[in-house]
Amino acid sequence: MAVRKKVRVIRESETGRNERFQDIRTEASMTRTQFVREIEAGNYPTYHVREINGKATPVSNPDSSTRNNLG
Repeated sequence: MAVRKKVRVIRESETGRNERFQDIRTEASMTRTQFVREIEAGNYPTYHVREINGKATPVSNPDSSTRNNLG
């Protein structure tokens, strides 16, 4: 059984960078920086952090589905 993603994007910048996230289960809202810290602490094992244009950026771990990306 596939692990369901538990975070959704709730705000993007004008350039399309994901800036605010919401944990679907707890309804907690996080900034990009807060979400990065949570991922690095191991609290969201289905996500990892990439450096994109000089900024730590949360990304979902790859899987076989194209329908469950953040956004």
